[in-house]
Amino acid sequence: MTQWLPDLGAGNGPKYLAIAAALSADIRSGRLKPGDGLPPQRELARLIGVDLTTVTRAFNEARRLGLIEANGRRGSFVRGPLPDRRDTPSLGPVSVDWRMNLPPTPARLHLADRFNEGFRQVLQAPDAAERLQYQQAGGALPDRIAGAEWLKGRLGEVAEDRVVVAAGAQNALASICRLLLQPGDEVITGALTFPGMKALAERSGLALVPLPADGSGLDPDRLDALCRRQRPKALYCVPTLDNPTTVTIDAERRAALGAIARRHGLWIIEDDAYGDLRAEPIPAIAHFAPDRTWHIASLAKSVSPALRVAYVAVPGTGDGLRLGAEIHAACVMAPPLNAALASLWIRDGSLAEIVAAMRRENGARQEIMAQVLAAHDLASDPDAPHAWLRLPERWDSGAFSAALRQEGLAAVSSEAFAVTDRPPNAVRLSLGSLTDLGALGRAARLIDALLSGTGRPAAAFV
Repeated sequence: MTQWLPDLGAGNGPKYLAIAAALSADIRSGRLKPGDGLPPQRELARLIGVDLTTVTRAFNEARRLGLIEANGRRGSFVRGPLPDRRDTPSLGPVSVDWRMNLPPTPARLHLADRFNEGFRQVLQAPDAAERLQYQQAGGALPDRIAGAEWLKGRLGEVAEDRVVVAAGAQNALASICRLLLQPGDEVITGALTFPGMKALAERSGLALVPLPADGSGLDPDRLDALCRRQRPKALYCVPTLDNPTTVTIDAERRAALGAIARRHGLWIIEDDAYGDLRAEPIPAIAHFAPDRTWHIASLAKSVSPALRVAYVAVPGTGDGLRLGAEIHAACVMAPPLNAALASLWIRDGSLAEIVAAMRRENGARQEIMAQVLAAHDLASDPDAPHAWLRLPERWDSGAFSAALRQEGLAAVSSEAFAVTDRPPNAVRLSLGSLTDLGALGRAARLIDALLSGTGRPAAAFV
C-alpha cells in the first residue's frame, strides 16, 4: 500500500476535486505507478484533515476519470499511465464557428477527461459491438428509455415509444419541419428567433410570421387573434432562456399557448435547447398540450456541442415512427457512441452533475456581466449562457459585434435573429466564447468603455 498524500497547497474550489486533481498530477508525473495501492479512504481522510465523505467523493471522481479502480476489500489501485496530451499529435488548427451560441467549458469539470472515460466505459460494455453498428430509426430502445427518463423533469412521465433520438437539435428541427410543413405554410415565431429556424424556412419555402412579444415572452392573446385572422400551420418557439433575448415563458403562458394550439389545430415546435440549464424547471408546453407539441431537448448547450444528441417527445407512437423515418432519410441516425454515452451519463447521474456545473459557470459569468454593465441596457438571466445587449444609437450592431470579436467575445448582430425588416439595435453575447472568468471580465470592461464613450472604438477595427 503506497503512503500517498495529496498536495492540496495550491488547490482551489471543492476539496474532493482538489484531491482528484492531485491524484491525476501524481500519476502523470510518475510519483504513482500502475498497480500502486492507495491508502484506505478513512485513513487518508484522517491524515489530510477532511471528512470521509470528501475522500469518497474524490475517489469516485477519480474512478469516473479512469484514474483508479476498486478491488473489493483490497482497496483502490492506480489503473495505469495517463496519456500525456503534449505527446498527442495535433490534427491541425480548428476554427470555431463564432456565430453559434457557445457554451462555457468549466476548467474544474475536466470535460475532456469525462468524455475519455465515458467512451471507455461504453466500449468496454457487453453491448459494445452493437454500438458500432447501424441503429434502428429513431434510436435504440435503451437510448429512448434514457431519453424518457431525462425528459421527465419537464414533461412528467413519457412513454419511450414517444421519444425519438436525433443527431442534435438542428437535425430534429429540420426533420420535424419536413414532416409537418409544406412550401408556403405559415410558421409563427417571435419577431426575433433562432437563426437555424430562419435558415430552414428559407430553404423550405416556409413563411415566417412574427408574433409580438413582451417582457414575458410570446403573448397568448395575440397568438389567438393571429390564428383567427390567418391559417398558420405551426408555432416555433424557444420557451426557456430564449435565444437571443434570454426571456423564459412562465407556466401560465405555456398552458395558454397549448390551449390555443388545441383550439386552432396548430402544431407547436418547442425548441427547449436551454431547458436543462434552468435552476428551477418549468413544465414544458408539451406537458400541457402533448397532443399538439413536438418537444426538442438537446445536450449541446448544457453539456457540449460535441455530444450530438437530442431527444424529441412526439405527440404519439405513430409520429415517432414517422419522425424516425425522416431522421433516417436525412442522416441515418444519431451517432451511436454519442447516444450510448448520453444514456450512460443519464443512468449514473453524471449528466445531471455536468449540467449543474455548467449552470454554476453560467451564473458566475452572468454575475460579472451584471456587475460591470449595470449602467447599460443588458437583458440576461443567471442560468443563461448568453446575454442580450441593446446599443445606443451611435453604435451600429454589426460594427459593435466586429469590435467585440476582435477581443475574442462572440457577439452576433440582431439582424441574424430578425424576422422583420426593422431589427432592434442590439447584439447577442455568447458568454462561453472566452475560456475563463478573467478574460470575460476584461471583455465586459471593454464593452462598458465602448458604450460609455471612454474607449477608443477605432482601435478595435485594426
